[in-house]
Amino acid sequence: MAYRLADRLVIGIASSALFDLADSDAFFREHGEDAYRRYQADRIDDTLQPGIAFGFIRKLLGLNDLRPGDSLVEVIILSRNDPSTGLRVMRSVEAHGLEISRAVFTQGEAPHEYIGAFSMSLFLSGEEQSVRAALSNGFPAGLVVASANTARDDETVRVALDFDGVIASDESERIFQTGGGLPAFHENEVAKRAVPLQDGPLREFLSDLNMIQSIERERAMTDKSYRPRLRVSIVTARNAPAHERAINTLDEWGVTVNDAFFLGGIDKGTVLEVMRPDIYFDDQESHLKSTSKYAASVLIPYGIANERAVVVDALEEPSPFAEDAA
Repeated sequence: MAYRLADRLVIGIASSALFDLADSDAFFREHGEDAYRRYQADRIDDTLQPGIAFGFIRKLLGLNDLRPGDSLVEVIILSRNDPSTGLRVMRSVEAHGLEISRAVFTQGEAPHEYIGAFSMSLFLSGEEQSVRAALSNGFPAGLVVASANTARDDETVRVALDFDGVIASDESERIFQTGGGLPAFHENEVAKRAVPLQDGPLREFLSDLNMIQSIERERAMTDKSYRPRLRVSIVTARNAPAHERAINTLDEWGVTVNDAFFLGGIDKGTVLEVMRPDIYFDDQESHLKSTSKYAASVLIPYGIANERAVVVDALEEPSPFAEDAA
């Protein structure tokens, strides 16, 4: 019987987001493909060190104990390495005790084309070109940027997301950016407070997180000692009166969050410094400059905020063959 991906949270991750590949990529750039193959073969049992998204993935996979034998979370490696050079990645996965058994190695071709085939609601990579290409094809993708690791040392998975351009479309942001400014933005949001926004890139990701939370609630009802381990927060520059449309949109979609921070221009880093989430998603690089000090931060280069943007704080763009160099 085929392994079905329905009723699971499926995440694709490039090894550039999961592991620290700085040394491997530098070697590839200096010595080329043939020497790189030998380099990986000679170091196949040298375990790669955790990368920026490692902690988030490890904690998320820990939620699989909620449904033993039928994983709630499926993580699949998507890599431009070929199968041989990808062996070190898989050995490192095993050495770190990560429950990841599925991988795609495409030897230099774009692995993001398979996001839809695997019903993924999120693809994480440290390579900007792959993320932008995935988004342009309608796939949910995020660029992991250089970040500090200050997440809490516990088993609670804390996910924080911006609203416009991440969960929801950039409709309202476009009004702000195209000359209307804040007055036009608020006027539009008040007039459309009961009109839900269209889906953004991570709309399905939020739904899948909610699916896991519903299972946690069922568990807590039958096991009074159980405490939910997944917490989802929105951290947005919206404030009153624009907050109402955001809440109504979530209600219309049938999704929920644990916390909502309507900051109205307050530095988002001040919230994340206290919250210390395992990962944070935003569509604007200017916000990530602050949040990346306190959380693994991911740019969603989507919508008008990114049409002319140049990412300068992303992980260094790897060479084409070694996008996910092991």
